[in-house]
Amino acid sequence: MDTFTPWTLFVDIGIISLLLLIGKLMRVKIKWIQKLFIPPSLLAGFIGLALGPHGFDVLPLSTQTGTYAGILIAFIFGALPLTSQKAQGNNAEIGSMWSYSQAGLLLQWAFGGLLGLLVLNQIWPLNPAFGITMPSGFCGGHGTAAAIGQAFGQLGHDEILTLAMTAATAGIVSAVILGLVFVKWGAKNKHTAFLADYNDLPSELRTGLLPEEKRESMGQSTCSSISIDSLTFNLAVVCAIALGGYGISKIAAYFMPGFELPVFSCAFVAGILLKKVFDRTRVTASICPQTVGHISGAMTDFLVAFGIASIKLSVVVEYIVPLAILLLSGLLFTFIYVFVMARKLMRECWFEKSLFTWGWFTGTMAMGIALLRVVDPKMKSRCLDSYALAYLFIAPVEISLITFAPVAFVNGYGLLFSSICLAAGLGVLAVAYFKKWFVR
Repeated sequence: MDTFTPWTLFVDIGIISLLLLIGKLMRVKIKWIQKLFIPPSLLAGFIGLALGPHGFDVLPLSTQTGTYAGILIAFIFGALPLTSQKAQGNNAEIGSMWSYSQAGLLLQWAFGGLLGLLVLNQIWPLNPAFGITMPSGFCGGHGTAAAIGQAFGQLGHDEILTLAMTAATAGIVSAVILGLVFVKWGAKNKHTAFLADYNDLPSELRTGLLPEEKRESMGQSTCSSISIDSLTFNLAVVCAIALGGYGISKIAAYFMPGFELPVFSCAFVAGILLKKVFDRTRVTASICPQTVGHISGAMTDFLVAFGIASIKLSVVVEYIVPLAILLLSGLLFTFIYVFVMARKLMRECWFEKSLFTWGWFTGTMAMGIALLRVVDPKMKSRCLDSYALAYLFIAPVEISLITFAPVAFVNGYGLLFSSICLAAGLGVLAVAYFKKWFVR
């Protein structure tokens, strides 16, 4: 194995950056890629996987690409508190979106965990946590897959990272392809409120290039460049938060040997604490949420590319049959929940909101937004407004799931963990029923 040096990191980032540019060029020039809305980061990951050390070994990528994904997720979660909004708006709409999304998230984890433990593990000698690689890869994408994989890797189960990354890749491909099938079906059957014909989509949604008249500023300069560049300042804040998360994780491990908190969840806590300090000291006014959001988005693009390139094909082949059953079952479950419950809980624009949730529950929030823009280009459904506010209450639950799932499954409490997720998901739906958020 080659010695890892700073130049190794330099080469890896350079290669993935080149692949991202190639992926973007493919999106702009190749029609069938445009029709499928395949993100350049996904294309870059597939090329890196095919030509990297786990494929034909043509590109000199190192074997540390999986580690990069675990590090990048700390920056992404650390940036979240700096970009969140304060809760306000229609309580019924927020409540419906919260119950719909929160219950779906919990039930997807419950379904994966119970399917793995009670069915698949009875047929094949699998890791007890095999079933939760589906929800960790689906709802949250490669970021959550990296977090789960890193946590299990620290506990001696390295194969979970590859399985979760594979689930995330399969999920995002399904989000795109099946999502567009649903769009065409919805438009044909008059379920779409704002899209009459799928072929009416503007070209910028297909190519990903904005015309000059539709371009927007990436953020505001809050610092004079004579002292420090505004981008440097915002990036330094995000990096400091990520480092704080790493420090919290190591301190917890020092006082509790054998129990290591994931760095990404500690980074989220560090971000919340630092945000409170910034609010008190008025530093928040100097932080640009849009710039921080773009920094987080850039980290996400690199994470997806590195994550896919790090998939060990030998592990996928070894688990191909149970993994295929798990992922297909997960897609079917998610489809039934998303499109059935949307009609029950969404009073307006149920199809648009269900399509957004399909993209989120099988791929990423960004994929959900991309699908939503297809059917609601002017965002008249107010789906994202309700989601942004509801997610303030969903985020702590999602981070708790990712944080404690590895500990529970490694210590033999996987069945209890999955049962709690099931009970909590049904409990959320019960709250929605008693709150009269269901559509009669």
